[in-house]
This record gives sequence, C-alpha cells and structure tokens, in this order.
Amino acid sequence: MFGNARRITVTDLALAERCAVLRVAGELDLDTEKDLLDHAGRLVGNGHQHLVLDLTALMFCDSRGLNCLLSLNWLCGRMEGRLLLAGVGVRVMHLLTTTGACHAFSCFTTVRHALDTVPPAYRPSWPPGTG
Repeated sequence: MFGNARRITVTDLALAERCAVLRVAGELDLDTEKDLLDHAGRLVGNGHQHLVLDLTALMFCDSRGLNCLLSLNWLCGRMEGRLLLAGVGVRVMHLLTTTGACHAFSCFTTVRHALDTVPPAYRPSWPPGTG
C-alpha cells in the first residue's frame, strides 16, 4: 500500500503472474494521478497486463483522473491486456457518462465480475487468500 498523504491510497489486493487487483481510494486528480500512474504502470510493465481497479472507495475523480484512467487503459491494451474498473461509484460513473468515456472502459459491479472476464490461467485467487 502507498499513497499521497491524505488524498489517495493505492493498495495491491491480489497479484498473479499476468493480473493485478488494486484498490484505489480517495481522490484521483491533478495532485494524485502520478501516484496511480507510477504504481499501476510499474505493475503493467512487470507483466501484469490485466489490471483490475477496485474503485469502491474512490470519492472524487476529475478530468485529470479520467486522463489517468485512459492512459492506463491504453497501456494495458498496448501490453495485450485490459483495464477493468470494478465498483464504479455514482460520481465516477457520472464523469464517464457525461464525457462519453464510459465506452472506452469495461466496468463491473464487483471485482469478482471483472475477474471473470480475465483468462482463467491469469486470474489471482479471489477473494485474496482463498487460493
């Protein structure tokens, strides 16, 4: 776990060879986008081409946060993987919908639903500690 003091927390929930599940909590904006990009980008660069972001605790996301998510989506695709958003709240969904970006993302109600779309050989145990 790491984060920008008080503003964002990014926690590795589960890691498999080609898939990582991260919880993103707090605010995703100009001041915090680099924290998420650096951490998630490092994971993708290390082979975790499928990235599931649990956004249930993300309270705020502005246009810079949206650009961060779009960048991660591009990066995962470039690595022949996918960015999957789980637990997208009303505020974030409103941002995705009003900007038209909802069509760029795969959104799921839960992490489990998102993981069901990842090839079985790449999935981490879910919930953590059950495998």
